[in-house]
Order: sequence, then structure tokens, then C-alpha cells
Amino acid sequence: MTMLRKTMGAITISAAMLAPAMSTTVFAATAASEQTATSNLVRQLSGIKSLSANFEQTTKLTSGKAPQKKGLTAQHMNQTFKGEMKVARPGKFYWQTTSPAKQTIVTSGKTVWIYDPDLGQAVRQSLDEQVANTPALLLSGNTQQIMKTYRITQPDAGKTYYTLYPKDKDGAFQSLTISFGANKAPSLMILQDSLGQTTYVRFNNVKVNPSIPASIFNFVPPKGTDIIDQ
Repeated sequence: MTMLRKTMGAITISAAMLAPAMSTTVFAATAASEQTATSNLVRQLSGIKSLSANFEQTTKLTSGKAPQKKGLTAQHMNQTFKGEMKVARPGKFYWQTTSPAKQTIVTSGKTVWIYDPDLGQAVRQSLDEQVANTPALLLSGNTQQIMKTYRITQPDAGKTYYTLYPKDKDGAFQSLTISFGANKAPSLMILQDSLGQTTYVRFNNVKVNPSIPASIFNFVPPKGTDIIDQ
């Protein structure tokens, strides 16, 4: 139940959620132009060469939406998944859910492995354009590819949060909002998909530009693992 496989979506988010310390005075935020928003996000991401963090991920149904047959099942709604993430740009990504179930997603930039130890199963798939454009890999991606793939907005020019809309209308999600904290590291991502599911991913213990061994991103299936190619 990870962000890559289960939580691709869009975002509707309040300023209070992204910037809880702001004044409670009601005022109309001035949005940056798309060109300025794109430049600001590229600058923000360019400062991140590597990243490590713990995460907490929760998925909920959007208010007024009926449960869907696809997507997360009812027992996973409102359940919090915890784990750790490591990123090395460009293209290297490690995402491990440790609670309440274990699952690991790893890519070194060419092949994505999705490993379920409880099932003794590893799915191997090529990091093609569709997979590479999923929100889970945004932080490890190429900034030029991000600009090509998303329409980038900055709802409040004075705040470091951005809403991204995929240019491909047939994508699995509609929009993505990412918020950066005082240390210029990502603190929150919110995704909402066409099934009426909204996913919140909160990052903590974030370290920017730590030294990460290359071996972290080179997955070797344990002996006896059932490998499935997709």
C-alpha cells in the first residue's frame, strides 16, 4: 500500500493546512504566474541533491464521494502507513513502508522493484515514462522532465507550496500539491485521484543532502523470492 502503486492523485488544500503558523487574518493570496511558479519550484528542487526522511501516509475519501470498487479498499481508508524514504537525484529512489505492513519500492533509475516480503514476491518493471511521472518519484526526478510533464502553479506567491497538474489528461491523478518547510525540504504532499481518494504524506526527520550509499538503490531479491515481470 504505497504511494507508487496506490496513491497517485490530485490536490485540494487549504492555506491553513500548508502554513499552519500563518496569521488567521483572512486575505486574498496573490498567486504567482505559472512561469514564476515553475522557476521557483525548479530552484527549490535544484538545491536538493539527496534527501532522507520518515513519512506518515493516510488516504481518505473526499467528502461526498461514495466508495469505489477500485483503489484502496475500505479497511485501508484512514489507516496510517509509516516508513522511510531516501532520494538521490537524478532518478534514484527508495521507499519502504514498515508499519502496519512491509513493502519496499526501489529504483536506481532504470528498473523499479516492488517487494512484498510477506508474500515473498517482487514485481520488476521498467522505469518507463508512465512510471517515472508518478508523484512518488517527483523528488528524485529531472527538473526538465518535471517542467515538461506538469503545469506548475503557486497559489500564494509568498508561500513555498505548489500545485502541479499533469499535462497528460489520461494520467492516474489530477493534481499534486507539495509544501516545503523552513529548511527548504519537503514537509507535506497531498494527492487526490479521480476515484475520490485524497492521500496525505507528511515527512519528518528530514535531512537534506545526506550521504546515501549507492547500494541502497540496488535491490537484490532475497533467495527464493517469486519475481514477476511487468
